[in-house]
Amino acid sequence: MPRRRARLVSPAQTELRASLAALRDELGLPSAFPPEVEVEAASAAVGVATDPTAAGLADLRGIPFLTIDPEGSTDLDQAMHIDRADDGGAVLHYAIADVPAYVAFGGAVDAEARRRGQTLYAPDGRIPLHPTVLSEDAASLLPDRDRRAFVWRFVMDAAARPTETTLTRAVIRSRAQWSYVEAQRAVDAGTAPDTLRHLVWFGEERSRRESERGGASLNLPETRVVATDEGYALEVDEGVPLEDANAQVSLLTGMAAAELMISGRVGILRTMPPASAEDIAAFRAQTVGFGLPWATGVAYGDYLRDLPRTPLGRVVREHAAGLFRGAGYAVFDGEVPEATMQSAIAAPYAHVTAPLRRLVDRWVLLICEALANGREVPADVRSSLDELPSIMGRSSQIAARLDGGTVDRVAAALLHGREGQVFDAVVLRRREEDAEVALTEPPVEVRVPDVAGEPGTTVRVRLVRADIRAGSTEFVSHV
Repeated sequence: MPRRRARLVSPAQTELRASLAALRDELGLPSAFPPEVEVEAASAAVGVATDPTAAGLADLRGIPFLTIDPEGSTDLDQAMHIDRADDGGAVLHYAIADVPAYVAFGGAVDAEARRRGQTLYAPDGRIPLHPTVLSEDAASLLPDRDRRAFVWRFVMDAAARPTETTLTRAVIRSRAQWSYVEAQRAVDAGTAPDTLRHLVWFGEERSRRESERGGASLNLPETRVVATDEGYALEVDEGVPLEDANAQVSLLTGMAAAELMISGRVGILRTMPPASAEDIAAFRAQTVGFGLPWATGVAYGDYLRDLPRTPLGRVVREHAAGLFRGAGYAVFDGEVPEATMQSAIAAPYAHVTAPLRRLVDRWVLLICEALANGREVPADVRSSLDELPSIMGRSSQIAARLDGGTVDRVAAALLHGREGQVFDAVVLRRREEDAEVALTEPPVEVRVPDVAGEPGTTVRVRLVRADIRAGSTEFVSHV
């Protein structure tokens, strides 16, 4: 999403601005927090103690934490520090913003957060889960400031397997804020601090552990809306290798949280059923047809990791996404549910690392901290667990509609005035009456009837119509 507001100067971009505003209205997105929510948040921001002694918390300010996030981020949920040991292992400290310290159960901020569910991202401004006095200031793990945090400590062997895990509520002080691009540049140049260098080792080892347990990561390029001097545009972001390594830290923590809650017989898991044998067989057959066969005996995750970064490789990844579906939340208090696995990860898993931006993480942090330290889970946490699946499901649907509607409207604005032009495209998948194709430029996906090409082939399509207000385009095959 854009890092600054754009100047909308062309007629198409001016119409786009109105269309994006209409999309917000259509989805019923809030434009501001109610006054009582802002007042309560401001009071918490100055009233919650961050002195370790006054707060009764562990003092971990001596650990040189750092953060890694997209450029321009101010809502910083996580900070880390990795120290390698002489035996080849390491100690990982992973700090998660202590949002529960600032959001009282039953208060105005809590009620509004339950209405929102998660932070939503739009090109004309994000819709935060919490007031910015908390999410971008008091509760955010900004550098050179004392901040409350839940600190996971993982003692790991030389294969980055945890041999000891603890969770402590503490005060920390991050030393530096890195963007992914800056951090990757420093790693490549050999100038990165120890934590970033060790993160490379950690990511490589955890990727091997993922392969061993049969997990898979589906890393599709992200189409993002960006601000330009002329307005809004689309760009494809392939990311940098360090993002995958950083994601492995979050995965490890989510798996540790799930283990704690399953052992304590109370919590909420993020689950996903395994793909059916029929779906797996169909996908395997498709890979043969694409000329990139998934060989028998090769693990699914290993196959995806080794796919080439080519248009054909992208087609296979797009089809693989069909096996990653059915994700949900499983609540339990007493009897652990039969289905505890997140099948893509190939392990039980929980959302726990983004409490500034996702509601459910606040509950998981409080549950895990109590269980890890031998205390009862607070009653108000237990009694409200059942509300979370519907809240998160509803907010995720809104987020998906916002993301899709935004990209469609920006694509229509970029294509407006180019009716009649012919574009190169790659066929992603065939359907009975049409095909999904990805234009080379601008980077958008559209459906086109009567396309003759098979998935992975290049075709030419002609633009018939681009409706900015509706966020729709119409193409036909060009032969």
